[in-house]
Amino acid sequence: MMAASLLLCRDKKATAAHLKADLNRADNSSGVRQLQELLDTVLNPETPAADTEALDWCKCLIAGGEGFEEFCKTVRSYDNATLCGLVWTANFVAYRCRTCGISPCMSLCAECFNNGDHTGHDFNMFRSQAGGACDCGDSNVMRESGFCRRHRLRTGENVPSIPRDLLLMSEMVLPHFILCIIQYLRDGYVEPDTSTERDLQKVLQQLEPQISFLEELTKMGGAMRTVLTKILTNQQIFKELSMGQEENLYAKKNYDKYLSALQNSGLVSVEEKAQAAATADVTVGAEGGAGAMVLLGTTAPESPDESSKEEDQDAGQSVGQRKRVKLSSSTKDPCIIESLKHKCFLEELLFWTIKYEFPQKMVTFLLNMLPDQDYKITFTKTFVQHYAFIMKTLMKSHESDTMSNRIVHISVQLFSNEELARHVTEECHLLDIMVTVLLYMMESCLIKSELQDEENSRHVVVNCSEALLKNNTYWPLVSDFINILSHQSVAKKFLEDHSLLMLWMSFVSFFQGMNLNKRELTEHVEFESQTYYAAFAAELEACAQPMWGLLTHCKVKETQEYSKTVVRYCLETLQIWFDSIGFIDEPAPNQVTFHLPLHRYYAMFLSKAVKCQGLDLDSLLPDQEMLMKIMVHPLQIQASLSEIHSNMWVRNGLQIKGQAMTYVQSHFCNSMIDPDIYLLQVCASRLDPDYFISSVFERFKVVDLLTMASQHQNAVLDSEQERPMLEGALTFLVILTSLRVHLGMTDDEILRGEMVSQLCMNDRTHSALLDLIPENPNPKSGIVPGSCSFEEMLSAVADFKAPVFEPGGSMQQGMYTPKAEVWEKEFDPIMVVLRTVYRRDVQSAMDRYSAFLKQSGMHTGNPWPPYKERTALHPCYKGLIRLLHCKTLHIVIFTLLYKIWMDHSNMSEHVLCMVLYLIELGLDNQVQDNKEDEEPCIEEHCHDSWFPGTNLLSNLHHVINFVRVRVPETAPEVKREAPPSTSTEASSYGQTSRRLSGNWRENLREAQVFSLVAERRRKFQEIINRSNTEATQVVRPKSSSTRWVPPGTPPQLVTEILEIRESMLSLLIKLHQKLSSKQNSLSETWLEDMDTSRHTHGDGITAIERILTKAAARSCQIKRSIQDICGKVCPPVPPKKNSPADKKTMDKEERRQRARERQQKLLAEFASRQKSFMETAMDVESPDTEAAMDLGGSEVMESEVLYDCVICGQSGPSTEDRPTGLVVLLQASSVLGHRCQSKEAKKLPTSDEEHIYAADTCGVAHDVRLTLMQSFFKDSSCLQSVSIGWDGGVYVQTCGHTLHIDCHKSYMESLRNDQVLQGFSVDKGEFTCPLCRQFANSVLPCRPGRGTEAGAWHTPTNKKTFVLVKEVQDLQEKRGPFTTESNLSKEMELVINDIKNTTQKKYMDYGKNPDSSGNNFLFMYSVARTNLELELVHRGGNLCSGGASASAKRSCLNQLFHVLAMHMRLYSIDSAYNPWTKLTQVLQAREADGFEDERPEVPMLFRDIPSLLIIFVLTMPQPLRKEHFTCVVKMLYNLQFAQALAALSTKFSPEERQVWSTSGALQKTVANAETSFEALLGHVIGELSEDKSVYKVKTEATSMLSSSVWSPQSIEFSLQQFCLPFLRLSCLLQHHLYGDNLTGCPEEEEFASLAACLELLPSAAPQPSNIVHSASCLNWPVSAFGLVTQWCAEVTGLTQMQAEQSLTLLVQEPQWTAPRLLQLPDNYNIIFQYYHRKACTACKKVPKDPALCLVCGAFVCLKGVCCKQQNICECVLHSQHCGAATGIFLLINASVIIIIRGHRFCLWGSVYLDAHGEEDRDLRRGKPLFLCEERYRVLEHQWGSHTFDHINKRWGPHYNGL
Repeated sequence: MMAASLLLCRDKKATAAHLKADLNRADNSSGVRQLQELLDTVLNPETPAADTEALDWCKCLIAGGEGFEEFCKTVRSYDNATLCGLVWTANFVAYRCRTCGISPCMSLCAECFNNGDHTGHDFNMFRSQAGGACDCGDSNVMRESGFCRRHRLRTGENVPSIPRDLLLMSEMVLPHFILCIIQYLRDGYVEPDTSTERDLQKVLQQLEPQISFLEELTKMGGAMRTVLTKILTNQQIFKELSMGQEENLYAKKNYDKYLSALQNSGLVSVEEKAQAAATADVTVGAEGGAGAMVLLGTTAPESPDESSKEEDQDAGQSVGQRKRVKLSSSTKDPCIIESLKHKCFLEELLFWTIKYEFPQKMVTFLLNMLPDQDYKITFTKTFVQHYAFIMKTLMKSHESDTMSNRIVHISVQLFSNEELARHVTEECHLLDIMVTVLLYMMESCLIKSELQDEENSRHVVVNCSEALLKNNTYWPLVSDFINILSHQSVAKKFLEDHSLLMLWMSFVSFFQGMNLNKRELTEHVEFESQTYYAAFAAELEACAQPMWGLLTHCKVKETQEYSKTVVRYCLETLQIWFDSIGFIDEPAPNQVTFHLPLHRYYAMFLSKAVKCQGLDLDSLLPDQEMLMKIMVHPLQIQASLSEIHSNMWVRNGLQIKGQAMTYVQSHFCNSMIDPDIYLLQVCASRLDPDYFISSVFERFKVVDLLTMASQHQNAVLDSEQERPMLEGALTFLVILTSLRVHLGMTDDEILRGEMVSQLCMNDRTHSALLDLIPENPNPKSGIVPGSCSFEEMLSAVADFKAPVFEPGGSMQQGMYTPKAEVWEKEFDPIMVVLRTVYRRDVQSAMDRYSAFLKQSGMHTGNPWPPYKERTALHPCYKGLIRLLHCKTLHIVIFTLLYKIWMDHSNMSEHVLCMVLYLIELGLDNQVQDNKEDEEPCIEEHCHDSWFPGTNLLSNLHHVINFVRVRVPETAPEVKREAPPSTSTEASSYGQTSRRLSGNWRENLREAQVFSLVAERRRKFQEIINRSNTEATQVVRPKSSSTRWVPPGTPPQLVTEILEIRESMLSLLIKLHQKLSSKQNSLSETWLEDMDTSRHTHGDGITAIERILTKAAARSCQIKRSIQDICGKVCPPVPPKKNSPADKKTMDKEERRQRARERQQKLLAEFASRQKSFMETAMDVESPDTEAAMDLGGSEVMESEVLYDCVICGQSGPSTEDRPTGLVVLLQASSVLGHRCQSKEAKKLPTSDEEHIYAADTCGVAHDVRLTLMQSFFKDSSCLQSVSIGWDGGVYVQTCGHTLHIDCHKSYMESLRNDQVLQGFSVDKGEFTCPLCRQFANSVLPCRPGRGTEAGAWHTPTNKKTFVLVKEVQDLQEKRGPFTTESNLSKEMELVINDIKNTTQKKYMDYGKNPDSSGNNFLFMYSVARTNLELELVHRGGNLCSGGASASAKRSCLNQLFHVLAMHMRLYSIDSAYNPWTKLTQVLQAREADGFEDERPEVPMLFRDIPSLLIIFVLTMPQPLRKEHFTCVVKMLYNLQFAQALAALSTKFSPEERQVWSTSGALQKTVANAETSFEALLGHVIGELSEDKSVYKVKTEATSMLSSSVWSPQSIEFSLQQFCLPFLRLSCLLQHHLYGDNLTGCPEEEEFASLAACLELLPSAAPQPSNIVHSASCLNWPVSAFGLVTQWCAEVTGLTQMQAEQSLTLLVQEPQWTAPRLLQLPDNYNIIFQYYHRKACTACKKVPKDPALCLVCGAFVCLKGVCCKQQNICECVLHSQHCGAATGIFLLINASVIIIIRGHRFCLWGSVYLDAHGEEDRDLRRGKPLFLCEERYRVLEHQWGSHTFDHINKRWGPHYNGL
């Protein structure tokens, strides 16, 4: 020990180097000893694990003196791995390529995927659920063509081998290090019942650095992994180190802990073993779940300490206190049962990994080692050896979900590899272990089955409400089992091992009959259990998927034996099941279970055997009695489906409907309903058809209904349930006889049929279709059956409809719709009925079908479901046709035809339709051999007298004369006395009923009796007798308790004889008359003139004609009969109105007709109302109806404007006392501020090199300008020289509806009390317009209409300019009278407050002192500016389109102006500084009287002209006369023009300035110098060069700009462009104030058109419009040159400013392009790959939900707690900062866009669609996505037009949490 302590004192690196040198000597014993001692001291497990000293030592020692980082690099350079093997955990994004994968579990990391070539492959990106590893380079799992470049070239193979001394230290140090970890694990483990879960977590947290270190080592590459593998698998090292030396007490104690932990790792504990030795020869029989497990291990306990092991805790819970001593009789290897023994570190490490419930770090370490082949094999064996232990741990775990994922993370890596799986199956009995472990697991939750005979049932089933099933805890084990069965070699071993198959069958029988439903008959069930989810999941995952896995290996003749074996064991197990539930012949009433996995195994293997393996069906079938039993339960399910849909199970709650739907749902149908129907088809083809048909009607409880009598009693059904049940029974028979899915269709035909039926119900998206087509549900198959691919089939049957945009803004996805010929030839209503989960889908398919027929002109009425020809039957199933040719069915058909013709109750069109379908099926499918009919009948059959034979053709024309019926005494058939009439017409009932003459006796003898039940009993008896002598005991007497007797005593039944004298043919012809409501609708010769082509589509009439034609074509006799009947038929005499029932039937049609007419009338009225409403309320296009809304309209101003209140409906003017208001939505907007100057939208950065700069946006430019002004000029003056509101301006929009403000208040009250969840917040004043439901949040009062001055208002004036100028000045000084306090003024104040509250404080305070009047003044006029500017944007940025655009129609600018104007009167303009005087007068220079320190005013040339215009208009008394408005515009235009000249002159080069200055001087003398730009330009240049010239700025920058020479044309163009924005705004303002029309014009004439509109052009000289010069619009009030000089002097006289700054302010940029969102890349993957791993700028972590702002490109964390500020999450914060509370975010991980608007948000949808035009929300499908330009434009338009609130409907509050 001395040596060690000495070494510890020295420097670690030096020690390591010294030891390494020692160890490299030939005699290294001293070095080894020193190292041992050092390690014992350093790695002492008694020091706490959190101490990192030991770890540092290990790093140094391993590196042998050099730095650990360099060491890592060196070792990595010797990496010889050819596999990638990158391990990832849950939520990692990986790829799967089906084209390259051999195993369906194959996955690739993004790097390997992107470096491989997968163009055109079927790949997808997915988020790993359980974690995984990259398979690149592993040719067992994927094809080499898919490897990435690095692994395809196998660079690892050429690496030189590693020098031995490099890893020498590692080999010595690591065993001790691993032991140390194991000792910590042993030490920290406490049995879960004593400790809490947290303790385990604590131990693991402390070990985190150590395990991470191991993980780091595995990442050093192949060389290091080899060393680790040696250490982990070497048994010698383990032996030496694990036990601990004798003298070390700690190690001994530690080892004992380990031994006790091992004790419960087996499946049985020791006492059970001892017991088992005694009972080994007694096998426990059927009551033990079909003798599931019989113990093998009869060995005595080997060592004394083992017998003291305590009892396994699970043992107590077994069923019925039966000790679970039955363990697998076939287990060849006791290791499953006994406790584990470990032989190496790896085994113990795995053991602790399991004990600690698979900590993620350990799992990753164990998986990281897998690229090493030796390790992989050893590890797989170890894993298998621990399999039972894993299951036990899993069952006890509280976190079974996480644990399941971790288990599968490991197992999928091991078992997907066929080589390895086969190896382990052979060597370690993997299959036995798996089956045994699954059985053991399920045995823990068995309960007694209550199916059939509750008391005596010996059958046990799993209890679906146990956590094991509810939480799918069995999932990892089943998933592994399915995975290994997908390998052919393994599956064959399974199918050849009979004892295993038998075990598996007993496992499956645990699920047979689970989750039994009992029908509630009295009251509604209290608690609706949801166990059915668990039951369906369990059957699908634990039974069906392994079954499909096995079936994939039974496809060829060579595998016949397998199918035979499985079928044999299925039948044996079924027999055991029937015995143990005590089943004899009748199912117990009112119970149903949807789970019959044994039946379905049997059915599917039968189908495969006949279809693919060429086996003969009869060789696989049991005797008749067994077939009868087998058919009972599947038939029970079909009848129950019908009962559930007939509302007979309503008292069981919604869950029973859920079961019925799940049973037929696309993921389950081919493992559930399809095998069931197939099995019934097999039974029907082999059993007696009469027996089968009567069984069906009895199961469906409609036997009592099948009587000729008009009234009957039904003991089991209420009358309203009879019709749906009868329809159900007939539909079932049609499906049974016409479905060919397992009876001869090829896989391609099946796929086509499925696809057509899904498309007929609804247009479908590609992914929905993929999901709805039932494919072989074993997910490992990955392919849809059939040679023809899904895509080819899809293009054959459907047309693609590209995604369209409906005007409402709702977005469609790309859909597939059936081709016309599919509707015409392939629409199969029967398949649709079979596949619909919701009944409404059948209706939808029929509606679509009739729409198609109408459109193509084939049929206009209501069509019936078309009849479709069927695929030929496989010869094995020919017997099925006998169903259609049996007397029982014919009697039923005859009876129903008669009842329908007689209008008996509970008949329906659907019944007739199905009856006709059955007749037609019978005609199309004739029985070939009629031998049986010729045999003499042995017994007197009670049905023989109805029809002579069984063939439908011959029975069709057989006339039936009399029928004996049992009827209630009250029925109309029972006559009190014989009436005198002797008519033999069938419709006058039973005339012969009471004639007691000989005649009557004869009739009685030949009258037919029909009893289904008796017939069925007799048949059953017959069959049983053949096989069973004690028949007497078999048939149980029907106990009366099963019959439900209705309350009240039923009337007595009496026997009556009816005279019928009809055949099926005559009834069909009479029904034809009835349907076409014409007498003699079929003439005698109609068969000859028949055109058969129009028969396929149509209604009942067509169907009957089709049947008659077919029958006539097949038999001459029938043809004759038809002609006879058609010739003879006379109208049926209407029955005497002797009973209300008859009356009812007669009036029914009439009443229907009247109701129909009433409905039509109502609908028409409703439609016209709706139309008028649409015209008044919603009209957008026609201007005339909008006059009332467009309150500027001139003709309206003549008198008072009338408003309609949409709440109280009254119409009237808006008054001071009762003001009316417009419904408006106020919202803050930064759309204008985001405009740029460049035409191109900014690109979204997708690499670190790209960036977005916000400096060139409109908002920033205006901010900079204002700040610059404020630093030099007087604040109050600055606040009038610019507009704000580019960012966060308030936009006001209306739907155009008005309401009284007091009505609105009461409306808001009612909304407040209405506790319905609304999408808006009433407390914030939000509501929806009561008429059009548009979102709104305020009401804008309408100014009372004044009719007085209206006439004078618009009159054109001929006053001189200077007169007008003076008038304007007077108006400005004359303050408008302050209005008295009235309701109107109060409301206006309130609205102003609303406007202020709409935006944030920071967007209002631009002045030096926030609440000054100047600041408010600025905010108010900017609101007007924002709304004008936005309207311009909506009109496309100019006024060329003219007219009122849709948004202008609904404009409320007029009202808004009045409200603002009223408010502005509170703020006076300082008259001394009134800009008007500076505009219109040349002032004397004022003396500077001591105000030196006061800052100057803003020079006129720096001011924003549109702002001045709005200020003037708003501050002058309202209403303003138009002549004054025009005057203001003219004066301002002069200034605008001067600004244009000044800005232009700065762009010239000094030389050009010189030239223009001289030429201008010459122009001055000319007459019209004041309106020529040359003169003025020269003057401006001269003036600005004075004194502190603006032009002194260094000219490099400017000369760059002016490389081109300026011609007069280009100057004119620039000037016009500079002045246009002002003209547009003035024009728009004029339009809103005075209602002038905006005339449209081409873009190049816009200037001229606007100038004319504003009356700027001197009227004296009307010029041709194309040569309007900007200068000719000038109207100077005083000398132009004087004014210009004055304006320029203000600029040059600035002493404080630098020339550069003056220049910046002088050159304004009035032209902004339309607002655009960022330009996105075409392929979504580009965005995803860059952003989904990008770290957040704020918190430097990779966000869980990253998002991108599409307005400015900011990268934000959605819902990220890391970036919260004041409890507001980052997206919401950003939306306030960037869009004034409107944000548009793209969620990277979901590909969808969310909109945040104030306190609400909504999911907008996605702008990225896949190749089939579909969104992929949450990237679930992971297919490549591409930008959909149209959608992106729609999004951009909604943003620009502020219509998010109106178009998107699903808003919810975000509570600042996004």
